[in-house]
Amino acid sequence: MEDISFYDQVYQVVRLIPEGRVSSYGTIASYLGTKGSARMVGYAMNAADTAHPTVPAHRVVNRIGLLTGKFHFNAEDLMKELLENEGIKVENDQVKDFKKLFWDPAIELQL
Repeated sequence: MEDISFYDQVYQVVRLIPEGRVSSYGTIASYLGTKGSARMVGYAMNAADTAHPTVPAHRVVNRIGLLTGKFHFNAEDLMKELLENEGIKVENDQVKDFKKLFWDPAIELQL
């Protein structure tokens, strides 16, 4: 059986984040059993533009809803625009109603 890379595991989870919802680097790391490796999830998001199928990297923010990954998108405000196109309000690079819109795979993907 072929091992799935950490990045691919991250991408699989991020692809499950519904439109109009957001998650965080640390929450995804915890879900994958690698609590404390939020930075590695961030590195995966930085490389997500090469993944196929596409990865909605704009839906991953930091633990308080800040768009800390926005500098890795092709245009300065692209991350914000993508979120706003999904109905998410962003003010001063922070997701409004973050707690209400937060998607935790450990809860949402329970069987």
